[in-house]
Amino acid sequence: MVSLPEPRRNVSSIAIIGAGPSGLAAAKYLLAEQCFTNVTIFEQRATVGGTWNYVPISPSELTSKELAVPQTDPHAGHDVPLRRSSGAGSGLLGEQEQSGDAVFLSPLYERLETNIPRNLMGFSDLNWPDECQLFPTHEEAMAYIERYAKDVRHLIRFRTQVLDVRLVEGQGGKDQWVVRTKSVAADDYGNDEEQVYDAVVVASGHFNVPYVPNINGIKAWNEKYPGVILHSKFYRRPEEYKGKKVVVVGNSASGIDIGAQISTVCARPLLQSARSESFLLSDASSSVRDMPEIIEFILPAAGNSPTRAVRFADGTIEENVDAIVFCTGYFYSYPFLQSLDPPLVSDGTRTENLYQHLFYRPHPTLAFPTLPQKIIPFPIAEAQSAVVARVWSGRLSLPSESDMRAWERRTLSENGPGRGFHLLKFPKDADYIDGLHDWAMSAELGEGGVRGKEPPYWGEKEYWMRERFPAIKKAFQDLGEGRRGTRRLEEIGFDFEAWKREREEEGKRLL
Repeated sequence: MVSLPEPRRNVSSIAIIGAGPSGLAAAKYLLAEQCFTNVTIFEQRATVGGTWNYVPISPSELTSKELAVPQTDPHAGHDVPLRRSSGAGSGLLGEQEQSGDAVFLSPLYERLETNIPRNLMGFSDLNWPDECQLFPTHEEAMAYIERYAKDVRHLIRFRTQVLDVRLVEGQGGKDQWVVRTKSVAADDYGNDEEQVYDAVVVASGHFNVPYVPNINGIKAWNEKYPGVILHSKFYRRPEEYKGKKVVVVGNSASGIDIGAQISTVCARPLLQSARSESFLLSDASSSVRDMPEIIEFILPAAGNSPTRAVRFADGTIEENVDAIVFCTGYFYSYPFLQSLDPPLVSDGTRTENLYQHLFYRPHPTLAFPTLPQKIIPFPIAEAQSAVVARVWSGRLSLPSESDMRAWERRTLSENGPGRGFHLLKFPKDADYIDGLHDWAMSAELGEGGVRGKEPPYWGEKEYWMRERFPAIKKAFQDLGEGRRGTRRLEEIGFDFEAWKREREEEGKRLL
């Protein structure tokens, strides 16, 4: 490895976009370097937590832009805060609006529980409360994140939306970034500011711009039957589907969970449409019928043509469909980075011109934590933040630009150019965490002997849990309402120490 040119190592002021888990972790690791004069976090919401902020809303409150079908454009523009007239609405959204807080939609739904056990999910320096269930509810996760944020809250500028981040050349050819922001507080809406930073962490996430595929006939079908098609970002409660004939498209974590919820109230069976087998485990159920992908939305013609009908890849036609929920994921989208050259996003299925899913190769003073998919985000955010902090403090070096470019070409060859590019299925995600840990811990000591903050490292137990977490999740779900009192893996039959003893005994028998 070769050192970065000196100007790139000269970082003193840093902007972090987003006060979700990744942005908070980045702030803690940057502060631990004890060498940056200014670390500022910009958050458009009025609270920390990012995507973990639950916003109750009904489809009738959504705009035509949010309900666009199909939705295949990653360049959808900046988030627009929800606004209601005085006295309108109720619950959380109404209360936030009355207090002047900016309210931005997130993909959280009312009964969401994490699909990761808390033993794996948490930050390395903060334990979950003992009373928290094994797979935390979104309320428990939000409370946990708020606790994690306490020692960096003073860095956060709430109700501040980032409009543009633009590269400029500072003194001595040094990379700098002009960050333009806008207040989204009701009493100061639209007040713009600009400030120059030496480096930027983009921790705004990638669960914002929905993807709804352009299936044959979908646009005209949606115009004839408005409100039938919805993306999972706007799903909130299963009761809205009571007695309806429902198709759920997608069988990743959200598709499986949302489908399971809706299947308890909808007309049976719920139709679960997917291209391939899910990585999650589930039992065959009379309340759910697995279907292949939808290949056509059929419009009625004259005569006795079917109504609200769709055709599946096996030729099956289902009529009188009342609701279709697309759990088909999101685009990578960064409306404030349109001026980047070379670009970060083209078709939105992946990011481009990055090294290690993290550093913007042409100008590594721009970093993007937690882009990979099928990962455990909190520990990866920590491991990435540790490396970023040490590189920007000058204690670690990056490879040459040609070597970083070669890494991207190699990853493209292995994973493909589309959504699989950022896919880190186990054990790749675990190896990634440990590789980043070792990289970070190889750094030279900083001025005054500063070591920085040590990121997590996964040992045998963490690998054991990660390999089994689909089975762990299924065992937890199988408890039904009894799962709410479950706190420990051992309660549902997953005991690492017992497994380890059994393996050792088996090894002795084979000798």
